[in-house]
Amino acid sequence: METATRFADQPATFAPAAPSDASNAPALSVTATFVLSEDGRKAALLEGRDGRAVQSVTLQVPASRLHLVSVDREGVARLRLRPRFELDADERVQRVDAAPVYDVPPTVEELFRAAARNHELEAAYHASRQSAVDRRLEGERDVRLSAAERFMADKTARAVPHPPPTARSCMLVTPQGRLRFDVRSDVGLAKDVPAEAHRRFRADQRTRAEKNKADRAAQLAVHQEKKRFIAAWIAELGTDEQRERHAAGLLPMAEAIEAITDHAFAALASMPRYVLDGADRLRRAMPDLGAAVIHPGALRVQSEDAQTATAEQFALVREIQSLVPAASVVLRRHRITVATGAPAPTVVAFGVLVSQKRGVVLLRREFAVLNAQ
Repeated sequence: METATRFADQPATFAPAAPSDASNAPALSVTATFVLSEDGRKAALLEGRDGRAVQSVTLQVPASRLHLVSVDREGVARLRLRPRFELDADERVQRVDAAPVYDVPPTVEELFRAAARNHELEAAYHASRQSAVDRRLEGERDVRLSAAERFMADKTARAVPHPPPTARSCMLVTPQGRLRFDVRSDVGLAKDVPAEAHRRFRADQRTRAEKNKADRAAQLAVHQEKKRFIAAWIAELGTDEQRERHAAGLLPMAEAIEAITDHAFAALASMPRYVLDGADRLRRAMPDLGAAVIHPGALRVQSEDAQTATAEQFALVREIQSLVPAASVVLRRHRITVATGAPAPTVVAFGVLVSQKRGVVLLRREFAVLNAQ
């Protein structure tokens, strides 16, 4: 910032007034910076003064007025003129990060009065801001306390699993959004939330581990039971070749189950199977494709139990049911299209799903419904 020359033709304007009762009292040399408006600059030039906008003068401030002075880290003392504080139309203190503007060069007392007003309004400004901060913090504490009370009262409530809660901190989902609780910063009931959230998290982990262990044991038991059932069936009804491979441990379980299914549904052996040929069905529905290849991975198939049936479809269901009365027979509807979003027709195919439980083995086979597209 530029330093202006003192106004030599008006020495009384900028000379500090000496105290009447303490002429030898200590004083501090202080820089006062202000701005002259265009009218002020014109007047200064007409009077032979410096016409620059930014003016800096040096004042002697007595010790009794040092509250009007600020000293920066470099040890430079300045009169408190910037930033300045003003009242708006609603009597609220606003901060203005600019030096004061004068139409005529101010006197020393005018600068002192401006600094004193700044000092008073600055205190009010910071007090109002601190009050707003206190209200905000109090509101946040109320929100956190309410969330902590709900969490502690609801034993089914859980903290956000990622990141996982610890004994020191956790994250809760609240109507106000996610809130982080930390024992190092929270107080009261909110301080107890992380430990409780961590305890529930660890308890859930143990419960899941025990359930997974039990499920795994049940699955292994079912698998062993399947192996025993297959071994007994192969020993009784399997071919010699199947018995030899089973004895050598080389008979795949899927092949054994297929053989059991063939035996269980022997009465349906003459009926055509439902073939997973959705790509061919779409190609037939789109003659323009010619020999183009539709990758099976590009298909989208939605299957559900049919809600309606034609006379021919219902007759086929009744026929199959009569041939395997112990089995469950359901008419299935398959909606086949292309999953890529490319324009393509939708093909609907029907099949009859037959299922039957033999021991712990569920046997399933689907048969085609011809001329149903």
